[in-house]
Amino acid sequence: MSRDFETEFGEGFAGEGPNAAHINTVLGAKGGAVEVAWASALAHPTQGHVPFVTVLQPGLPVKPFTLFVNKASLAGERHAQLTWGAAQAGVATGVAEAVASGIIDADAVDTLLLIAAVWVNPAADDADAVYANNHAATYQALRAGRARQPILDDVLAALRKPFNPFFRPPDGPKR
Repeated sequence: MSRDFETEFGEGFAGEGPNAAHINTVLGAKGGAVEVAWASALAHPTQGHVPFVTVLQPGLPVKPFTLFVNKASLAGERHAQLTWGAAQAGVATGVAEAVASGIIDADAVDTLLLIAAVWVNPAADDADAVYANNHAATYQALRAGRARQPILDDVLAALRKPFNPFFRPPDGPKR
C-alpha cells in the first residue's frame, strides 16, 4: 500500500486573533521522502524548534505517527505550555478524527507518516481556543490534502486580491 501512496500536502487555518491556528501537513508513505524528512527533523532539533511525536495521551502516539514541528520559536514558558499542551492535543485530535472519518485510511496508518508544521502565536492566551483551533485546522489541512485542494481555478481567482491575517493591502497588489 505505501508504495502506491501519493504524498498529500494540506493547509488549514482556524480561529482569529492570537489564538488562531495555522497548520501545514505533509502525509506520505514510510520508505519514501517523507520518512527521510520526518526522521531528519526529529533527529536534528534547532534552538526554539524541537520536533516531537504527537500523542493523544502520554505513551499513546496518534496514528499515523505524526511529527509536530513548531513554526514559531518558543517564546517563554506560557507559549511553550500552549504549544506542547493545547496545540499538540488539538493536532492529535484532528489527526485521529481524520482517521475516524475516513480522510486517512485506517488500514494504512501503519504505512504512513505525517508532518504537521504548527503555528502557535507567542501572544496566544487561551488554551481552550488554541486546542479547538489546532484541532479544526489540522482536520481541515488533512481534508484539503486528501482532496488535492485548493483547485487551481481558486488560486487564480485570488491572484489580484491576496490577504492573510498579517497583511491586507488597501487596494490589492500593485503591478
